[in-house]
Amino acid sequence: MGTKGKPLTILMADDDEDDRLLTQEALEESRLVNEIHFVEDGEQLMDYLYRRGAYMYLANEPLPGLILLDLNMPRKDGREALQEIKADDQLRPIPVVILTTSKGEEDIYRSYDLGASSYIAKPVTFAALVEVIRAIGRYWFELVELPNPGRRKTDA
Repeated sequence: MGTKGKPLTILMADDDEDDRLLTQEALEESRLVNEIHFVEDGEQLMDYLYRRGAYMYLANEPLPGLILLDLNMPRKDGREALQEIKADDQLRPIPVVILTTSKGEEDIYRSYDLGASSYIAKPVTFAALVEVIRAIGRYWFELVELPNPGRRKTDA
């Protein structure tokens, strides 16, 4: 759910329009109440997180509670974005779930080395995607305790 009863926002970074649409539909089918926002590459992801450019209007909004990150994107790929997120004290607490088509062992190891919270290969059917999204929601929003994305470490 989130802090103080408000659902946490999910941010998905994926350059594939069909994958974004299917994930939105899977979220609805899973009956998760979390709002989901989409960006199309690692540059947009970092602009969203830092509230730069087209995302300046979010300056007073809390950071997302969870990031779903594709590895293979243009401009800045998911590996580069993950490394940048985990190097920043303000962004590091946000769980990053790799959701990608790659099942390569090197990608899996490198993602965890860079600080990914989980690594999930994208399922090939919509029904399986619904199950994955349902499991992500159950785990990240019902079972684990997450830091409040609206509070920063410096907010004492």
